[in-house]
This record gives sequence, C-alpha cells and structure tokens, in this order.
Amino acid sequence: MRTQVVIIGSGPSGLLLGQLLHLAGVDAVIIERRSREYVLGRVRAGVLEEGTVALLDQAKVSHRLHREGLIHGGFDICYAGARHRVDLSALTGGKKVVIYGQTEITRDMMDAREAAGAKTIYEAQDVEISGFDTGKPVVRYSRDGKVHEVTSDFIAGCDGFHGVCRASVAGSAITEYERVYPFGWIGLLADTPPASEELIYVNHERGFALCSMRSPTRSRVYVQCDLSDTVEQWPDTRIWDELKSRLDPATASALITGPSIEKSVAPLRSFVAEPMRFGSLFLAGDAAHIVPPTGAKGLNLAASDIHYLSAALIEFYRNGDDSGLDQYSSRALARVWKAERFSWWMTTLLHRLPETGDIGPKLQHAELAYLFESRAAQTALAENYVGLPY
Repeated sequence: MRTQVVIIGSGPSGLLLGQLLHLAGVDAVIIERRSREYVLGRVRAGVLEEGTVALLDQAKVSHRLHREGLIHGGFDICYAGARHRVDLSALTGGKKVVIYGQTEITRDMMDAREAAGAKTIYEAQDVEISGFDTGKPVVRYSRDGKVHEVTSDFIAGCDGFHGVCRASVAGSAITEYERVYPFGWIGLLADTPPASEELIYVNHERGFALCSMRSPTRSRVYVQCDLSDTVEQWPDTRIWDELKSRLDPATASALITGPSIEKSVAPLRSFVAEPMRFGSLFLAGDAAHIVPPTGAKGLNLAASDIHYLSAALIEFYRNGDDSGLDQYSSRALARVWKAERFSWWMTTLLHRLPETGDIGPKLQHAELAYLFESRAAQTALAENYVGLPY
C-alpha cells in the first residue's frame, strides 16, 4: 500500500490529524494495534481549552460537543476546610473551558472517519517502522496471519508513551527528560450527580483530591494514593469515604455516592522527548510528552501538536513549502514546556509530597493564601488553565 502520511495510533491525536488531513485532501492511513472497542473503552480526562474546541470545529467533529459539553467559567480550590473560586472568565477576558470526555471526542472522530470512508486499520500487530531517517519511510505490520507493508512520505507517531515510534529512534538522536512522582491517583467513575457545578481541586493533609464530571449525571472523582496501590485495595466505599474526609464539611455532607462503573489507578509523571522530528518521522501527543493530569493539559497538548503538524503537512502538499515541517519541533516544544511547567506547579501545590517533610504543607498553604490574596497570581493560573495561545 502507498499513501502520503501514515499515522500510527488511533487515539485523539492520530484521529484529529487524520481528519484534518482528509478535509484538506491529503491521503492518510491510520494504523492501530488495538481494536476499535478497546480504544473507545479508555476512560480519560475531558477539560478542553478553547483552542482545542476551535481545532475540533475546524475538523468538523464538534456538533455533539457543542450540544452536550459543559461550559465552565471557573473552578474551586479547597484547602484548610474552605473552598475558594478561581474565576477563569473574569481573569482572562471571558475565556472558558468545556467539559467533554475524551472517549466522546474519540467516538465523534471515529464516526466522522468512517462516514468519510477514510482508511483505519485496527488490530495491526507487530508494527515496525523504518526508513524515516533516509527519506523512504516504511511501516510493516501483521494482520490476519499476513505481513503488510505501507510506504509513505511521512510517518506521524501518535501511538502514546509506550508506542513503537519513539522507541524506534536511535538513542543518540533523542533526549528524554522525566520525573516520576511518588504517588498515584485512584479514580472512580459513577452515575451520580457531581459534587459541584464546577471542578473542585483539594489540598488536604491526607492528600490531593479532585471532584470532576462527565455530564450533569456522571461524576469522575480522584484521590491521591500510594503508587503501589491497586484497584482491589480501593473498594467504592473507601474512595467515597476518603473523598469526603478531604472535602470541606458542607460539600462532603451533600455528596451523593454510588457504585462505580469504572475504576483505575494512574501513576503521575512529567516527561518530554526532544526533538519531536526525526527525518520523516514526527512525534505528537503522549508519544512525545506526558504531563501529570492536575493541570488538565494532556489532551490539549496533543491537540496543539496536531495544530502545528497538520498545518505544516497541508502547506507542504499544497505549496511545496516545508518550512512548517522544519519548525514543527521547536514550535510544539515551546508550548509543551510551558504546559509541563504549569502541570508541575499545580501538582506540587496540591499534593502531599513525601520528600518535602513537615515544611511542605506550610509552604503550600502560604502559596495558596497568596494566590487568593493576589489577582495577579490568580490571573497567571487562569491564563495557563484556559490555555496559552498557539
């Protein structure tokens, strides 16, 4: 098979790139090692920056998002037993975020791709890439007992942190920066009304907590846990009780609990790979960088990567201009590092950090007190939370 662009991975970044290229008349094939059902079964975050929404508008996959998404103009930070609101809209000249689950975004883009007749190959095993450093990229995979080969002009590595694309780059050509945090999040999804109309981030002596939602009738909650903990150690009642113990009394007493429909333990890490281009191979999304979810930046960073990469590829095929391709890595990384900084700051502000000892909580409370005494400090938080410009 021959195509112009091979996209490895059918998560949000791969699907969004495929949709934007399809609309621009660029031929692209998506290769995914999992089944469609498996990809749709992943439960991920869903706080969308305005830039991400605009990109989904451009991709013509935002109809359901605008109908069902929850528009939020702020969020609360709870500490010392009281909630304090960050008014995103007032602090940023009217900007807001939209709550819409990543699973739903994935479904919308899959449906659009199928309706357009664009090619996606699911359950592709033993994927290998080669030739990207010689200008003759090749992708090989096994399916239905046969080995298949796809040649192309470019490969887009949208296959996540554990994918084959970054792993195929010579170690001497790439530099990786990483911090693994010494704790995790236990998350619970339940068909219960959310604790509040907007998100609540919690700093508490027992650890971080977050009250989020997927809809007006579906809650997503998290509590900080030990990195070694398993789902089996956290029955539903333990998660709800731990959440209540970390919330302010009024919110805790009004909290409606219920059985989980999904639970998982997630580790937290900060990770960046530099550069994000290797000849004809371009990394995007989690293949190139990971942020702790505290700042709600993972999906949004993937979208900004695709903003730069799709524009560069389209310009190349329309006008033969490869300047956008040459600048892709530096443009994307400039935004990536700012989001990494913000996510690190939010994480260290709100979690119990074992290495900081007794002084850590005191410094956190001083920082939080300053935050809510200073409009300038809140503005800096709000500008980063709603999303820095592309």
